[in-house]
Amino acid sequence: MAKIKIKLVRSPIGRPEKHKKTIEALGLKKIGQVVEKDDTPQIRGMIAQVDYMVEIE
Repeated sequence: MAKIKIKLVRSPIGRPEKHKKTIEALGLKKIGQVVEKDDTPQIRGMIAQVDYMVEIE
């Protein structure tokens, strides 16, 4: 399965609680942190929800 790198570029402070929990579920804690996940429809949906806070590498 293909991998996808996700980088947190904006702070979740002051964002809706649902978006904060999505960032946490992706495994992101600090700005600039990069995590590698399988490229699945579920992960793509999570990224779409918080696309203004993350970058895809």
